[in-house]
Amino acid sequence: MKKSQVPQDKSALENFTREVCYVKNDEGKYETDLSQGWETKKIALDKAWEHIEERVDEAKRQVKEGLSSPIVYFLELRLMDLTVLSGYTGFWKWQIKRHMKPGRFQQLSSSQLQKYADAFDVTVEELRNFKG
Repeated sequence: MKKSQVPQDKSALENFTREVCYVKNDEGKYETDLSQGWETKKIALDKAWEHIEERVDEAKRQVKEGLSSPIVYFLELRLMDLTVLSGYTGFWKWQIKRHMKPGRFQQLSSSQLQKYADAFDVTVEELRNFKG
C-alpha cells in the first residue's frame, strides 16, 4: 500500500494506540507509517465490546438475583477467566467455581476475600457488598 492509502478511520482505540503499517514511499521503498484504524477493524472491535458488555450485564443480573456471587461479575468486568484468576489468587479453578456460588461466597474468610479484592483491584468491602 502507498503511504497516501494508509487508513485513518476513527475507532474506539484511536486515543490509545496506533497500528504500524508497512507502506511504499514515493521512491518505491518500504517504510513504516501509523494508522488510526480502519473501518473493518472498527466494526469487529465494536462487536467484541458489545459482547463483553452483554456478558458483564448478565453477570450483574445473576448477582442481583442471587444466582451468583460477586466474583462472577468482577471476573467478567476485568476480562479474566478462571485460569487468570487462579494465577492471581492462588486458588484452584475448582475452588473459584465453588466461590462463585452465593452461599459459599458468604463463608469466605477475610484473607480469601482479600486475594480476590487484590486480583480485581477493588476493596474487600466493595467485593463483599456488591449486590448487582
